[in-house]
Amino acid sequence: MKNNIFKIAILILITTLQGCGVYNFTGGNVGAATTFQVNYFQNYASQNPGSTFQPGMDRDFTLALQDRILNQSSLDLVNNGNADLLYEGEITEYRVSPTTASANQTAAQNRLTVRVKVRFYNNVEEDKDFEQNFSFFYDYPAISQLSSVRSQAHEIIFERITQDIFNASLADW
Repeated sequence: MKNNIFKIAILILITTLQGCGVYNFTGGNVGAATTFQVNYFQNYASQNPGSTFQPGMDRDFTLALQDRILNQSSLDLVNNGNADLLYEGEITEYRVSPTTASANQTAAQNRLTVRVKVRFYNNVEEDKDFEQNFSFFYDYPAISQLSSVRSQAHEIIFERITQDIFNASLADW
């Protein structure tokens, strides 16, 4: 009797482990791709009326996207132009605007919005190529200066935009 229970337990364990091999926690499906490249995202935000230029943001965003893909996939980062997956684009908007007003008709809250245009090329499965805009925002009290919340705002915005880019290019939901 104990021998049969042991055999059944082993069979259930093996079946469970084999079934888990198909899934991962990020949802990334790299297919046959093994490498990726993220070209430098130029900052063209100042060319958009009402938008401003934030120095260093282009470098920070490029690194954030590289880190996202490295951390959530099995792909290797290359910079030789022969990557299976290629990400490139521009930062097209960096705008601060009031979102809510107080009783005396002044801004009570401001919103920092960042928009990025991405071109994704899948050299293994070309039908998965796309060009798309991604954006996100960060709201902060109007009494605060942007300089005091900038690093936290960038972290939150970059986290969301890079996850959206990852999902659009590699997630199979």
